[in-house]
Amino acid sequence: MLSGMIPVRAWAAVIPLLCSAVLANPLRAEPPKLPGVGAALQEQIDRHEIAGAVTMVVSKDRVLHLETTGLADMAARKPMQPDTVFWIASMTKPITAAAVLMLQDEGKLNVHDPVAKYLPEFASLKTPSGQPANLTLIQILTHTSGLGEAGGPAEREAKTLANLVPLWLAAPMQFEPGSRWSYCQSGINAAGRVVEVVSGMSFDAFLKKRLFQPLGMKSTTFYPGASERARQVTAYAKNATTGSLEAVPPRPEFGPRDRPPQGNGGLYSTAEDYGRFCQMLLGRGTFRGVRYLSEASVKLMSTPQTPATLPTGFFQGDSFGRRGLNYGWGLGTCVLKTPHDGVAAMLSPGTFGHGGAWGTQAWIDPVQGVAYVLMVQRSNFPNSDASDVRRAFQQAAAKALAKP
Repeated sequence: MLSGMIPVRAWAAVIPLLCSAVLANPLRAEPPKLPGVGAALQEQIDRHEIAGAVTMVVSKDRVLHLETTGLADMAARKPMQPDTVFWIASMTKPITAAAVLMLQDEGKLNVHDPVAKYLPEFASLKTPSGQPANLTLIQILTHTSGLGEAGGPAEREAKTLANLVPLWLAAPMQFEPGSRWSYCQSGINAAGRVVEVVSGMSFDAFLKKRLFQPLGMKSTTFYPGASERARQVTAYAKNATTGSLEAVPPRPEFGPRDRPPQGNGGLYSTAEDYGRFCQMLLGRGTFRGVRYLSEASVKLMSTPQTPATLPTGFFQGDSFGRRGLNYGWGLGTCVLKTPHDGVAAMLSPGTFGHGGAWGTQAWIDPVQGVAYVLMVQRSNFPNSDASDVRRAFQQAAAKALAKP
C-alpha cells in the first residue's frame, strides 16, 4: 500500500463522519446559487458600480442562495468570500429595535413608555413651541421624535452612549414630536442607551450575549478584532469624472474600542450572519427552535407605526418618484406598504428591512417567505436604497425563485 493511502474499511468509518459534518454546517458545503444572480452582479461590477458583492437569499429554515462575485480588494486582487466582513451601517437599526423588544417581552419596559422613564434627563426636554417633549420609545424608534443630533468635538470625544445623552438634549429639537418623519440618528442611539439602563449591561455586551452568540452571528460586532479586520472588505467611491472606483478609508467614528456602541450604525457583519437574523424574523421570532422575540414584537417591527398619511423613507424626493406614502416605519425598520417600480417592484406589500449608507441591504418579504441580503461597500451611492445594484440583485433572485 502506498504511504498516506487510507484503507477501504477506514473510509467506511470516515465517510459518515464527513457527511455529518457537512449536514451540521451546511454553509461550509458548496452553497446553493440561484441562476442569474451572479451574472446580474457581474454586470454591475463591469459598470464600475461596485468592486464585488456577497448575495444571500434565505427562507426561515433554509439558505436558498449564497454567492460571491468580484473582489473584496481590487489592488490586492482579493476575491469576495462568504465570510467577508462589511460595515453594515444603518442595518444596525433593526438589531437595536430587536434588543428593545426583547426587554419588552420580558416585561422590563414598554415601547409606549416615555423615554424619560429610563433616561431621566429627557424629562426636561422641550419642543420648538416650548412644550414638554414627552418623547416615547416608539417615537425615537420610528424617526418621529424630532430629537436633535449630537455634533462637534464633544461628540467625537464621546466614549460611551451615556456621554452622548447631554449632547442630544443640548441640540435644538427639530419639530413637534409626531408631526413629521425625519431620519434621526440620536433617537436610535438613545434606544441603545435605554437597553443599557434597563439590562444593566453595555449595549454591545447585551447584543453579544442575547442575540449574536445564540444566533451564531460570530462575526458581528461593534469592535472588529484581528480576525474580522483580516476579512474586512475595502470600501470604494465612484469617481464622478473618470467613472472608476477609488478606495476610501473606513469611517473613523465606527469600530475603535474607544467609541460608543452606536445602535444607529456601528455594526460590522457578514452576509451569513445577517442572514440568520433575517431568518429569525421570518420565523416570527424563532430560529432553529429557539425563540428570541415574541410574535407580537416581530409584528411591531414589521408593521407601520407611523400614520398612514405621513410620508416616510428615502424615496420622497422628485428624483425617486415621491414615494413617501408607499412606505411606513415600523420599530427600527422601513415597511413597504405599496410596491412601486424599481427596487420594490418584485417585493410584496409588508416587506420590511433596512439599508446601510455604503450599499448594504436586507429586505424581508413575509408573503413570499424569503429575505434578500446584499453586501457591498460603495461609499457614494446617491441613494443606496434605490441603487441599481440592489434592483439588479433582487430582480434576478426573484425571477429565479419564481421558476418552478
